[in-house]
Amino acid sequence: MKIGFVSLGCPKNLVDSEVMMGQLAAHGHELTSSPEDAEVIVVNTCSFINPAKQESVDTIIEMGKYKEHGKAKRLVVAGCLVERFRGEIESSLPEVDAMVGTNEIENIIAACEGEKFTPGVTPYLYHDLSPRVLTTGRYSAYIKIAEGCDHPCTFCVIPQFRGNFRSRRFESIVAEATRMFGQGVREINLIGQDTTSYGEDLGIKNGLAVLLGSLAQIETPFEKWVRFLYCYPNRVTQELLDTIAEHAALVKYIDMPLQHASRNVLKLMKRGSNGDFFLKLIERVRATIPGVAIRTSMIVGFPGETAEDFEELVQFVEAAKLDRLGVFKYSDEETSKSFELGNKVDGRTIHNRQRRLMAVQRKI
Repeated sequence: MKIGFVSLGCPKNLVDSEVMMGQLAAHGHELTSSPEDAEVIVVNTCSFINPAKQESVDTIIEMGKYKEHGKAKRLVVAGCLVERFRGEIESSLPEVDAMVGTNEIENIIAACEGEKFTPGVTPYLYHDLSPRVLTTGRYSAYIKIAEGCDHPCTFCVIPQFRGNFRSRRFESIVAEATRMFGQGVREINLIGQDTTSYGEDLGIKNGLAVLLGSLAQIETPFEKWVRFLYCYPNRVTQELLDTIAEHAALVKYIDMPLQHASRNVLKLMKRGSNGDFFLKLIERVRATIPGVAIRTSMIVGFPGETAEDFEELVQFVEAAKLDRLGVFKYSDEETSKSFELGNKVDGRTIHNRQRRLMAVQRKI
């Protein structure tokens, strides 16, 4: 069968799509980028925040039309939207023929071929022998080193459908990276919800630093790059920073979502820490890794964020002089812990705070 894929959301979702495509191709199915030619269409969805949910639903409806005006006989919905809203999809999107959640992507063949299968209940994590079809171009690729998250951030719903934190085997990651470099991939991006926790559940001390050091020493006939996403600020060890500084192959880039700088807001987020700690950490990062580029993201309009809290965030951004900054409007997700908090910030204020903070960063 000809099978078309639409992958939405983050790089972790993209890897899931690549693994599903690899399984289908290994089973003899033909992949196509043209939905009008596909006999089966798979939409791998995101449901992190409201705009992502809406994009997923709009895409499902759009792809469903090819069952009427194209060659498509089946529409399969996969990913995070399924884990959060399986019942709603069943009742309100009749064009959907099968669903595959993030914990059951190994069932994608059965879903596409119309066979019944038992939904998964444990986080699915691929390995080095899992077939994959890379979609990022032959020079760059992602490797997922862990699944799930154990952090209790009140604004985040990811642990609800990605499960608890679970590391891939060390040897499996090294084997996959070695194979990719052998195929001509020049840049590998390690991804996970919290890569800095890598190896803790496997009993590996400073697991990410050890892994990065091993990947940096894989012999290649060309210059290679290895980077990772994302850092959790209280998990950034000196050994990790020293490892990045030591190896030329490790990109001098730290992506560390801080979310805020006000102690009050960070406490409500169940993130802890404060802006002063972050400034000292950034100073240590720059002192250890000359020329490092630092990126972070912030959330404005979190419930309980006062004008004073926001001013503290502005002052932090001015002092930190970050290389890259993403500012996101708080999204009130109904299954998140922050949904239950009072003192909501109105939409206009959230919009104005986002614009002001980005204006501050533009000058930097």
